[in-house]
Amino acid sequence: MSLPKAVLLDRDGVINFDSPDYILTPEQWHPIPGSLEAIAKLHKAGISIAICSNQSGLGRGMMNEELFHAIHAKMLLAIEEAGGMLTHAAYCPHNPDDQCSCRKPLPGLVFEALKALNIKAEHAIMIGDSTRDIEAAHAAGVDSVLVQSGYGNAQAILQRSLVINPEINVYPDLAVAVDSILSHNLSTTGENRCS
Repeated sequence: MSLPKAVLLDRDGVINFDSPDYILTPEQWHPIPGSLEAIAKLHKAGISIAICSNQSGLGRGMMNEELFHAIHAKMLLAIEEAGGMLTHAAYCPHNPDDQCSCRKPLPGLVFEALKALNIKAEHAIMIGDSTRDIEAAHAAGVDSVLVQSGYGNAQAILQRSLVINPEINVYPDLAVAVDSILSHNLSTTGENRCS
């Protein structure tokens, strides 16, 4: 498999530790070990990187725009200090009842990122930690990779994701997934699945 031109990343549970209570302040944002270095490796390989992330804490009134932008700024600085660069960030600020077209599992954020990067779906990979990520990628025609660094039930997420993409590759975290992508070792038969 050739290298993708773009990698689309979910944020919480992929780049940083997630919480069932949401990430609502910069102090709660902590990168998963290896994730910032993984983004730097993608950047150094000439691959564009975008974020596609539901942030319903905004729509639910759990945080304001100022805190949201402060969290984003902390993340950008950490990525840049590690040698990486983010090309685009697509966020859905709505709550689940808003019936928007951008909230994953709908593909709106993925389409936004592809358009911003000027890249076709077949040249991108989405890396996420939830079934919503895999569904959104699938609906947009983008290949997907599952990482098990989120807070949910990893086995249940994997089983639901296999229904959407029976050949999905799954890795413990972003660092391992990126190493596999860059070494052209993405399996087409599911050989890299974690148990």
